[in-house]
Amino acid sequence: MTSALPHLVRRFFGVLRAAPLGPADQTEAAVLLREAESGLFWGQPRADQRHGLECARAVLAACPGRRDLARAALLHDVGKRHAGLGPVGRALATTLGFLHLPAPGRAAAYLAHTSSGAADLAAAGAEPLVVAYARHHHTGRPGSITPEDWAALCRADHA
Repeated sequence: MTSALPHLVRRFFGVLRAAPLGPADQTEAAVLLREAESGLFWGQPRADQRHGLECARAVLAACPGRRDLARAALLHDVGKRHAGLGPVGRALATTLGFLHLPAPGRAAAYLAHTSSGAADLAAAGAEPLVVAYARHHHTGRPGSITPEDWAALCRADHA
């Protein structure tokens, strides 16, 4: 938990101060999205939209032209929208998860965001890489994602 703590603290304050995406940001995200994925992205809270876009930018900077990787980065947290939690609820849910304590209701939905997001993306017809990263970004690289692609995605998520 201590190695993840700085990342979690940054994310907490990022959620607190997240501004809505401006017109240029919206266009940048829209260009990456496939039509069926669009509702998933725009249905997220603004902090998750911003985080996804920042991750996509980092991936494209490291791997120019890899729109598939950028989409995986952009959409990896779409399952969090099911929980409807604010910053404090997210922090509490994350703490319960780290402590392996039972999480009630929306906290459980938040902790299950990887599977719910992957299911949503699969139903929307997202490519396998996008679905796999959404499902596994907290558990470890699946065999379907190359080590190089996985490293680029994880660096972007934790930047």
